[in-house]
Amino acid sequence: MAKYHWQSQNVKQSGVDDMVLLSKITEDAIVENLKKRYMDDYIFTYIGSVLISVNPFKQMPYFTDKEIELYQGAAQYENPPHIYALSDNMYRNMMIDAENQCVIISGESGAGKTVAAKYIMGYISKVSGGGSKVQHVKDIILQSNPLLEAFGNAKTVRNNNSSRFGKYFEIQFSRGGEPDGGKISNFLLEKSRVVSQNENERNFHIYYQMIEGANAQQKEGLGLMTPDYYYYLNQSGTYKVDGTNDSKDFQETMEAMHVIGIPGDDQTQVLQIVAGILHLGNISFIEAGNYGQVESTDLLAFPAYLLGVDPNRLQDKLTSRKWSGKNESINVTLNTEQATYTRDALAKALYARLFDYLVEAINKAIQKPYEEFSIGVLDIYGFEIFQKNGFEQFCINFVNEKLQQIFIELTLKAEQEEYVQEGIKWTPIEYFNNKIVCDLIENKLNPPGVMSVLDDVCATLHAKGEGADGTLLQKLQAAVGTHEHFNNWNSGFVIHHYAGKVSYDINGFCERNRDVLFPDLIELMQSSEYNFIRSLFPENLNNEKKGRPTTASSKIKKQANDLVKTLMKCTPHYIRCLKPNETKRPKDWEESRARHQVEYLGLRENIRVRRAGYAYRRVFNKFMMRYAILTAETWPCWRGPEQQGVLHLLRSVNMDNDQYQMGRTKVFVKNPESLFLLEEMRERKFDTFARIIQKSWRRYIARKKYEQMREEASDILYNSKERRKNSINRNFVGDYLGLEQRPELRQFLTKRERVDFADSVNKYDRRFKSIKRDLIMTPKGIYLIGREKVKKGPEKGQIKEVLKRKLEFGNISGVSLSTRQDDFFILHEVQYDSLLESNFKTEFLSLLLKRYEDVTKRKLTISFADRLEFRVKKEGWGGGGSRVVVFQRGQGDLAQLKPGGKTLTITVGDGLPKSSKPTKKSAQQSRGGGRINVASRAHQNGAAKFSRVPHNQPSDNTYSSPHKQGRPPSTAPPKIGSQRAPRVPAHNQHNQGNMDFLNVPDQGMSGKQRKRSISQRPPPAPKPQPRPQGPRCRAIYQYVGQDTDEISFEVSEVFDLIKEDPSGWWTGRIRGREGLFPGNYVEKI
Repeated sequence: MAKYHWQSQNVKQSGVDDMVLLSKITEDAIVENLKKRYMDDYIFTYIGSVLISVNPFKQMPYFTDKEIELYQGAAQYENPPHIYALSDNMYRNMMIDAENQCVIISGESGAGKTVAAKYIMGYISKVSGGGSKVQHVKDIILQSNPLLEAFGNAKTVRNNNSSRFGKYFEIQFSRGGEPDGGKISNFLLEKSRVVSQNENERNFHIYYQMIEGANAQQKEGLGLMTPDYYYYLNQSGTYKVDGTNDSKDFQETMEAMHVIGIPGDDQTQVLQIVAGILHLGNISFIEAGNYGQVESTDLLAFPAYLLGVDPNRLQDKLTSRKWSGKNESINVTLNTEQATYTRDALAKALYARLFDYLVEAINKAIQKPYEEFSIGVLDIYGFEIFQKNGFEQFCINFVNEKLQQIFIELTLKAEQEEYVQEGIKWTPIEYFNNKIVCDLIENKLNPPGVMSVLDDVCATLHAKGEGADGTLLQKLQAAVGTHEHFNNWNSGFVIHHYAGKVSYDINGFCERNRDVLFPDLIELMQSSEYNFIRSLFPENLNNEKKGRPTTASSKIKKQANDLVKTLMKCTPHYIRCLKPNETKRPKDWEESRARHQVEYLGLRENIRVRRAGYAYRRVFNKFMMRYAILTAETWPCWRGPEQQGVLHLLRSVNMDNDQYQMGRTKVFVKNPESLFLLEEMRERKFDTFARIIQKSWRRYIARKKYEQMREEASDILYNSKERRKNSINRNFVGDYLGLEQRPELRQFLTKRERVDFADSVNKYDRRFKSIKRDLIMTPKGIYLIGREKVKKGPEKGQIKEVLKRKLEFGNISGVSLSTRQDDFFILHEVQYDSLLESNFKTEFLSLLLKRYEDVTKRKLTISFADRLEFRVKKEGWGGGGSRVVVFQRGQGDLAQLKPGGKTLTITVGDGLPKSSKPTKKSAQQSRGGGRINVASRAHQNGAAKFSRVPHNQPSDNTYSSPHKQGRPPSTAPPKIGSQRAPRVPAHNQHNQGNMDFLNVPDQGMSGKQRKRSISQRPPPAPKPQPRPQGPRCRAIYQYVGQDTDEISFEVSEVFDLIKEDPSGWWTGRIRGREGLFPGNYVEKI
């Protein structure tokens, strides 16, 4: 039965995700696990934080935006292994620790390093924020890939898109994590490929892209023919690559040049140089009296035209050389071999300098005047062994040897040494340290390394012909012949690299190492009519120092060591790329090849060290800075030794003791899961604080909004209708039915229909009989919902909600109200009218007016009179007719109804004057912003927005009696100054008079024991009150105290009423506690 990953949906579990969890740590087990995952299309596997990537030789489906979203901000163990997880980890570590990060991608040629680098850059570009300027930088970073691949990559027998140069790309970030700059360092372009390639290989991609993709005008201007016409392309007999569209890639390359900001004229010049090199290669030489001369002078014209030089001068510089002595200079004529060498030297110099120009153009486009944070991506040519391995392979393999040394230094050697230094219990693990091989190649003295011997030979023998290479071989034998990692063979020498033995052909070593461009050729290029080409050759030949020239090997040695220093300053991450086969076909697994790579990459030792070691270590003060917020004792400042503070934090999150060790200066945490526990707790803390801030802000905004709504609503009735004293200052809530928790009512609305207003109202029929209705107003209309008993079917006898009427806004013609303080209003509609009564009529009217105007684009008519007429619904054969409602002055605040025939007489006492307005909040009332008209008060007490309607009430209770205030007031009345004065003394008095609060609450066995032990004393609180002589009250609605001086109660609870106050804030006593509560939440009994 297939297993699935615990976190991701429908992701099959294949082998183990993290090879630290392998039951057996052997090469066989590692290879078998990688094979199982590879055959199931899982190319990524972890060894702790190290990512192993196996080249699938096909496009995989899990590199979409969906995966980017899945891995962003997730812990490593939450999802299956992925390069996005490593990228996210790097990005977050940079932001969290304020430290530069780098990723070292290593593996042999064709293992997938370049693609991995592209995915990392793509991910970081997606997840980092930024405006238009940042987007421009991101575009350049992403577009640099196709440009540098076109000019720096080629098909080899091992890899169809092999990087023939090394690059270290630093993406620079602002402190906010936005990519706002970058820098590329390039290493050792394989220039020799420009002039010759092995069988089944190609020159750099750009040549084939240009020939296939250039338009007719460009082809004519550049003199382009088919690839087999050019000597520099036809030596290998290979022109096409499976799965590569050279024409389409050419358009991408030109687009990349445009995005990077290379001007159109310079783009033309770039193509002219590329084409000029091709035409230069077709110039051949014949022997004429021991001297070389151009075989066909016709072939000089086109390269000279493209490079902007004189054809005769070009011919002269290719076949002769100026030799300068102390006092004079003479022209020396070259033989055919020397002339061919000179032609190739010019072609290689032009191409290498053009490549450097492109790298510099990218750097200029994204350069940043100062550095903040950076993530470096190292994508460098992989370790390679060909049938014939020359000087380039020697340099490439040396750089890979240095990278392996960094990996060993940091993951195996340094880690183990750190445990010893910090006093952590540790059993050393044996491993092969390849420093001995690096020293063999780069040592200066005692004994001198291969590169030092090579430089000496080049300096003394001028690197001419076979003699120099033979001398080199003899000197190497004398210097390092006895080294255990060095051997001689008949055509060169063998080095035992970390990845295997490589036989190097000595032929051409000295010549390629000297890498000297003759002054004659520099002079020739400086005579070009094109500024662009002249700028590629800026040397001042008159002031050149006559010192020992810089050799290719010394240059690559310096670059490699500089790179190591740069990487050592960053927090490193590792991707170890494996190549499963040489066929470049998917699902083809060569066991022996995979095993060889597993062995030389040292994966077994890596697993053992990781298994015994600690995933995370931090110096105490950095750990404290990161996690101090978790406890009150450590935030904002821990007073005590840092080590004790770290221990306090670890214990506060209940981390197991075996999950960490305290070193002398650092804390070591074993598993990433334990670290993410800390991170999660920290996130929660920040989340809580953010929510508090948001809540306060929303409360403030809501209060302002509802105050404004109340003002606007009051204007509707101003000078037209008397006001009730309990309603004029109350807040607006909107939903008084708690529709979020009432699916039986929401069924009549569409799924996302927004509710403007919802309340239980009284509807009066033609006989003035009161019927309960739930009134709901949305942007689509007004719903009146009633209840009926089911007469048949399986639900017979049950009471169900029924939509009685839906009023469209367009069909409403007006609203009528009396001038008295009653709660009645008439909705006039096309067919018939509705007489309704609602405590929240003012709020309903204000929302209805706005919604009506939004829908119909006209204002709703509102009329005020004490004699109102409304049309009733037609029933049966009888006509509809009309009814009259007359309002008269009476006694008290409650309306008295007296029906008589077709007239309803309503009497009610005088309310507040028609000119009444809601009172403005005073500083004294608000107590610094707390008491009056706070929307959240409404939400918590009686506001159905967050469903405070008690669930245990039967549905009938959602309706109110017409002779009571029907819904809980949405806010408590304001506590005004008159109430404030006695509050503190009253409280103190209470505390002095009733000491029962000191008793232990009567709970559990401890409470019973206490009762027995103090039986001679009165029983503990709450103290039984004597039968009340004063008034009592019963709660109509639940109230939750919002302040320390308020009491709380549930619906129907009875308690003592100590004092009534005109402000509406009464004083009561419940469960032995005295405090304030809103008087309109209770009824006196």
